[in-house]
Amino acid sequence: MTPLLKVINLEVFHGELRMVGPVSFELARCESLTILGETGAGKSLLVKSIIGDLPPGFTASGEIYLAGSALHNLSPSEREQCWGTDFSILPQEPSLALDPLMRISGQVTEVHELVSGQSAEQAQQSFDRQLDEIGLSGHGTKYPAQLSGGMAQRSAYLCATSAGGKVLIADEPTKGLDNLHRDRLVDMLIQHRDRETLITITHDTQVAEQLAGQLIVLRDGEILEQGVAQDILSQPQHDYTRQLIEATHPQHWPDSPVQHAAQPLLSAHQLTIAAGNRVLLEDLSFTLHKGEILGISGPSGCGKSTLCQVILGLIPQQSGKIDYFESFRPGEKLKLYQDPPGAFAPQCTLGTLMDDICNKFAIEQSAVRQMMQRLNLHPELLTRTPRQVSGGELQRFAMLRVLLLKPKLLIADEPATRLDPLTAKETLALLMEVVQEIGCTMILVSHKKDLLTKLCHRVMDFSGPEAEFVCNHASLRYA
Repeated sequence: MTPLLKVINLEVFHGELRMVGPVSFELARCESLTILGETGAGKSLLVKSIIGDLPPGFTASGEIYLAGSALHNLSPSEREQCWGTDFSILPQEPSLALDPLMRISGQVTEVHELVSGQSAEQAQQSFDRQLDEIGLSGHGTKYPAQLSGGMAQRSAYLCATSAGGKVLIADEPTKGLDNLHRDRLVDMLIQHRDRETLITITHDTQVAEQLAGQLIVLRDGEILEQGVAQDILSQPQHDYTRQLIEATHPQHWPDSPVQHAAQPLLSAHQLTIAAGNRVLLEDLSFTLHKGEILGISGPSGCGKSTLCQVILGLIPQQSGKIDYFESFRPGEKLKLYQDPPGAFAPQCTLGTLMDDICNKFAIEQSAVRQMMQRLNLHPELLTRTPRQVSGGELQRFAMLRVLLLKPKLLIADEPATRLDPLTAKETLALLMEVVQEIGCTMILVSHKKDLLTKLCHRVMDFSGPEAEFVCNHASLRYA
């Protein structure tokens, strides 16, 4: 079968330092390639080099052919003409793919009208059908800021695929989604593959297994394994691949230690929380104790993040009240957001942003260096802007920033969503360790109930019609 996309000895350089490669592969129509690897492995750099979207300071060498045309001979501006018509691109961060000032309906229907040539009525019908397929019926009139992280990711998927490009490049498309919506989106990717060609970047071995097709396992820019996905995942030849598969399952993670505490930090009484006219949570009461790690679990869009906003005082509840038994100075009640790009000034280097924190809160630079080392963040990353690092690296910088402030209450909203399983395991273990070192109380939000059950003292689960508390083996012992 004639390849639609052919890549020969592709390498990516930062100055004279080789970051990725050499990489070679061929993809015919109705075939797929999954690029699997840890955070910072070079997965996104690889596909950016294919479409001609490398960050400043990066260069590429090698040969790239699309339907026989030599893309490597084109300038970046000429290759940009392929975007939308030849390459459909789903970026890693929904915040970079969606217009914050447009409703979701307008962003998708304009693609149908301007690219596919549909009438306004046809475009609306196509949009309504797509919205129902990804489980977002009734949310089309919302703005991106009114959507949960998972809902925004699915909306960005619609914007990317509605253009009908020959090759869909999906960068971490399932992060932030609960299992139900992840499987639904994977099914849509498979349907797209059966019509066109698919390249998927992921750190989720389960997604790689579902998508099947070809697989490249990438680490530090080098290929460790390449071949048929089913063969590699069922019989991995490299230790790293085996570790990546094992780390996907939380039962292999260390347990959270028992905490001994009795004093309440806050108590919520009969809370009702709504988003617009939609009631998310009703008549909710609970107490959070000092030193406790409380997990909040539930499907995407059920109100997990909204509840956290209410606890932090960022938005009001519809009814009910929260009593706080502790006073909080600036920096002592913090949130670790699930969308790191939205929490960093994009035009400043990470070093400048960290200096601002240190100057405002009198934090020694030595403390920054020590915490960066614990989080496996290279000092060179401080010279880059937030958009010049991977999503996982930026998430760890967000952790660095909040942990340096030693908060009394930390809400971590899907903190491991952007991390590969190995990095997530190490980073969450460190987060638990530091939280306990500084005596912080933490609310850990995730749609992965098995993960929360492993790490938290209690889990408040919103999967059913009413909140259900689950205590694990490490439940708080009250005096």
